[in-house]
Amino acid sequence: MKILNGVESVPSDWPDSAVSIGKFDGVHAGHRAVITELQTIAEREQLAAVVVTFDRHPLALLSPQNCPSPLVSAEQKLNLIAGTGIDATLLLEFNHALSSLPPREFIENILVTALHARFVLVGRDFRFGAKGAGDVALLRQLGLEFGYTVGLIDDVKPDGERRVSSTWIRELLGAGAVRDAGDLLGHLPTVRGMVVHGAARGRELGFPTANLSTDSEGLIPADGVYAGWLTDAGARYPAAISVGNNPTFDGVAQKQVEAYVLDETELDLYDRVVDVAFVERIRGMVAYAGIDPLIEQIRDDVARVRTILGP
Repeated sequence: MKILNGVESVPSDWPDSAVSIGKFDGVHAGHRAVITELQTIAEREQLAAVVVTFDRHPLALLSPQNCPSPLVSAEQKLNLIAGTGIDATLLLEFNHALSSLPPREFIENILVTALHARFVLVGRDFRFGAKGAGDVALLRQLGLEFGYTVGLIDDVKPDGERRVSSTWIRELLGAGAVRDAGDLLGHLPTVRGMVVHGAARGRELGFPTANLSTDSEGLIPADGVYAGWLTDAGARYPAAISVGNNPTFDGVAQKQVEAYVLDETELDLYDRVVDVAFVERIRGMVAYAGIDPLIEQIRDDVARVRTILGP
């Protein structure tokens, strides 16, 4: 996939394109349905398939107090979109200049002049331009003028009622329902971060953990213990993952992600950026009366992780 950072990076000889625009937060099943349809149209019409998205949620600039936590970082989003096989992604910096573009200029500058759009695929509630003034009706009207066709794609509703959305997925992650969230995402919920030195309590207990930096990328699920995977430079390891503060010890930071890699006690991950993916929640956080009950619980957690992840 070709990554285009800003309109100015689009080559002047860019081919005619089929384009979809959106936040694509999480690149969930609904987004993947859009991309699949876009690729089908592009292949049929011999167009380049292009996703246009933003480096942040628009509310991060326009109304920070109301901005939801992103499911993924911009880098994670680009990697997930690349995995779909799309031809290119245009990543726009959502700044004051972009947010103030009138709807007509948004379409003309980005879709028409830069990407030579011949087909535009969006959802029924699509809005664009300053203050979201543009809607599907205006998009179609401008299409008649600029020579592109507009297509609408239906919502993906796995339960027949509620559409897949980033909001729904945030709710599931907030409840620790990572398996359900993964079903809606079409991939495992994943946090990416650098492994940093911790208090070494896990090593002292016989279960050394990789502690992720607090500025990790991706939405961290509810506190608890999870079965999952740690991936380092393409190598994937089964892991028991702890999220949150450890109530048995004082002075542990909130929302700490720690991964105990099974059967790899000498694995050195310090200062490496790793992915921690969540498969299933095992239990919530519990305060133990002493070290021995905690060790016994960790042994039980590890056994359950082995059962969940399989051989």
